[in-house]
Amino acid sequence: MKPFFYARNQSNLTMERRRLGKTKIEVTPIGLGTWQFSEGKGGAMGTWDALTAESTTEIIKAALDGGINWFDTAEMYGFGRSERGLSRGLQAAGKADGEVVIATKWRPFLRTASSIGGTIDERLSALRPYHIDLHQIHFPMSFSSVKAEMDAMADLIDEGKIRAAGVSNYGAGQMRRAHDALAGRGFPLETNQVKYSLLDRGIEANGILDAAKELGVTIIAYSPLEMGLLSGKYHKDPKLLKSLPLFRRMRLSRKVESSRPLIDALGEIALRAGASASQVALNWLVNYHGESVVAIPGATKTKHAVESAGAMGLKLAKDDMSRIDELSNMFK
Repeated sequence: MKPFFYARNQSNLTMERRRLGKTKIEVTPIGLGTWQFSEGKGGAMGTWDALTAESTTEIIKAALDGGINWFDTAEMYGFGRSERGLSRGLQAAGKADGEVVIATKWRPFLRTASSIGGTIDERLSALRPYHIDLHQIHFPMSFSSVKAEMDAMADLIDEGKIRAAGVSNYGAGQMRRAHDALAGRGFPLETNQVKYSLLDRGIEANGILDAAKELGVTIIAYSPLEMGLLSGKYHKDPKLLKSLPLFRRMRLSRKVESSRPLIDALGEIALRAGASASQVALNWLVNYHGESVVAIPGATKTKHAVESAGAMGLKLAKDDMSRIDELSNMFK
């Protein structure tokens, strides 16, 4: 049986769309994360090897052809290199401003909230000709209070420089404070981008997911495939880990053996569904909690983008969803 992502042409399908938070911004359940477009600079050092401009353009086109309609980037991803690469790829694919949804993030380290407004033109310049749909605080680690940050984000919405505001890596309490601060300015907090996968279900235990559901905040799951570990390829051939950049290799090596029962089950379910283990893992993640979670897997090859997009057309049986839940419960 051919794998699911080769068996169907996703571009011919009408993809489900979900609203980000309480906005009118509609996205597919799976988007494309672009940390790997950093050209090996900034926060990507030791994690991702540099990709060529040609490769990033091909990956973006593959994502679009698969039905994905949104992309997440950040100032920290190569200090603007990822944003510029995303813009270049979208232009090469013939996409006009407004045809796709773009999210980016402000770098908070060693800065105050005034930098949010002070650097927004740099972000817009890097992404030109595309506007910013969702602007996010990358970490709760600036020299300013959550309220000051949210006031700065509200100013940008008022000025028409961004459509909506979100946060990233915020705990439940921090997310509530951000929500309340924005509400005081007449805007909702739309998203919280956090690490979430079958091998890291911490947000289900620490209150983040419950708070997001209560507030109407969409969870954007980054590293939803645990940097490729959920594909099962490193379990089949552990020697592949040795070829990875140092930090990524160290991060994945810790979970190879503990995750083996789950990986075996994903493989079995995938075989029956004519899919891949990665697709099963992604589909579970964006459907188990209704429409509360969307995911942004990355891609270093076009086949990764094709595979991720293909996960949106998969329909898992309830018994399989429950089995995956049980086997991954240990990672809460």
